[in-house]
Amino acid sequence: MTDTTAQPVREELPLRPPSADNGLLAVFQRRYLLRLLVRREISARYQGSFLGLLWSYINPLTQFFIYWFVIGVLFQLHKDVPNFPIHLFAGLILVHFFVETFGAGTRSIMRNKALVVKMAMPREMFPVATMLVSLYHVGPQVVILMAACLLNGWTPDLTGMVSLVLALLIIASIGLSGALLFSAANVFFRDFGNIVNVLTHFVRFGVPMMYPYAMVHERFGRFADYYLLNPLADAVILFQRAFWIGTVSDEEQAKFAAKGEVLMPDHLLLHGVAALAGCLVILGISQLVFSRLENKIPERL
Repeated sequence: MTDTTAQPVREELPLRPPSADNGLLAVFQRRYLLRLLVRREISARYQGSFLGLLWSYINPLTQFFIYWFVIGVLFQLHKDVPNFPIHLFAGLILVHFFVETFGAGTRSIMRNKALVVKMAMPREMFPVATMLVSLYHVGPQVVILMAACLLNGWTPDLTGMVSLVLALLIIASIGLSGALLFSAANVFFRDFGNIVNVLTHFVRFGVPMMYPYAMVHERFGRFADYYLLNPLADAVILFQRAFWIGTVSDEEQAKFAAKGEVLMPDHLLLHGVAALAGCLVILGISQLVFSRLENKIPERL
């Protein structure tokens, strides 16, 4: 007699390298693991600290008062800029977001090398987690900024809120791009950690934080458009559009216009969308380079 019992057919799946399931998309598919890493990073940062999360307020406020006192009070370089402290702090928030994302992201794989070697997980998880931790610290700073703006007559508007979202997306994407590239490179050559520290020194002077965009336009005229090719500058101007411009009265804006000075560039939202598109392209390239290098990371660790 023949056995007529149906036998299950086994489908042979093609072999794939472990990195085939990696990538930024795989990171957000493992949201539970990502949340654990973010919580771990936040708790480790304030472990043994009696002030805890208050340092998220203290650190940026300390930097703000130093810049404000030196630039605005001691040298009085911007006495003609209305509400200069708000202008300065708005730029400082985004600069701090980028610097922290870029710097901590570059060191993220080396700091978590035990997990990188032992666990099968997308290694992009670590730079992404540092970016989200940096974004988490933006929250308290924005609360302080909003309170200062409200005291100076600020009211939110649709264009400002769109500008706010665009600014944060630009910084998140370009900061994560740098973190992906340099975190992998830092595994092979530790010099890249120091290179990042040097590069971030130039960020504060490459964006209209300690000086207004009106100064750039006044000095360079139509060539100021080349200044806007810097996505960090675009993000800072967008953030200032969301908050600072709302505190500048119509009379003060009219005075600038009468002198031929431009507080904000024309077609600002269009510049912001173009900058975000460019940052996303850079992020895609960074992901491709990271994917090429990540299989060699465990053996180098």
